[in-house]
This record gives sequence, structure tokens and C-alpha cells, in this order.
Amino acid sequence: MSEPSPSPVLRCDAKARRQWLSVLARSSREALERHAAPLARRHPGQWLRPPEHGLVMLRGRIGNTGDRFNLGEATVTRCALTLSGPDGHTSVGVGYVLGRDAERAHWIACVDACLQQPAWQADVWRQVIAPLQAHTAERHARERAAVAPSRVEFFTLQPELS
Repeated sequence: MSEPSPSPVLRCDAKARRQWLSVLARSSREALERHAAPLARRHPGQWLRPPEHGLVMLRGRIGNTGDRFNLGEATVTRCALTLSGPDGHTSVGVGYVLGRDAERAHWIACVDACLQQPAWQADVWRQVIAPLQAHTAERHARERAAVAPSRVEFFTLQPELS
């Protein structure tokens, strides 16, 4: 697990976008509502694709490296919107979430579009992504602490040679 990044990304390449979309996707609904919803209310954007529900096929691999198999289907909600910044730069934000939470997909799409705006990127990073990273890291630490007492250490015994 990665630790929260203390500084804003200040760029908009595929790696940076992957990083902030990962943070948004792993955040709880409550944390997104607290940090991303106010931004989405200020910059709602225009729909390219309003939130819609669909199914995706989940695929797995036997033994994590073997042949692929269809594990089952899962419901997802997706949306896309466009947003114009103060300098006229237009960005497209996308939001995908497991389940049927259209509001959560909208918040993610708005934050994604705002982070692609050079004029807003540092502020959005500081106000939304950094707190969400810290919240997720804190939640994972609590979960690790909760399961730590039940941890079993396996080791290999050397066979006795006769």
C-alpha cells in the first residue's frame, strides 16, 4: 500500500490520472461525499454520458497466473462529463463505480475533470485527493490492526535426515 502523497501532482499525464482515479475509486462513499461533493456542486459540468448502470464480466485466472475464466458479472455505474476551466481549457472526466451509485460516479467524474484543469489542479489535489489518500491509508491501517491478532505464520520445517 502506498502512503499519501504530500505534494500535488501538478501534471496531467496517464500515470498521474491513473493515480488520482485509483484514489477516488478506493475511497468510501462517505469520504467522497465530504471532500468531492462540494466541488461537484461548484463545477457540475455538462453531461457527455449521464450516469447509467450496466454489467461487466469479471474474469479471473486459475492460481492467479493460469488460464482465464469468467468469474461472474458485476453491476457498474458509469458517466462522463465535460468541464470548461477559467482559461477556456476543456476537460473530460469519467466516473466508474461498482454498484448502482450514480451520485458517487458523478463526483468522481467531476473531480477527474477538475484535476485536468491546470488552473485548479493544485487546489483540487490539496482539498480532495490528499484528504482521501489520508482517509484510505487510515482505514487500511485500522483494518490491518484488526486482523493482525489472527495472523498465522507458516514456515517450512526441514525434514529430519536419518
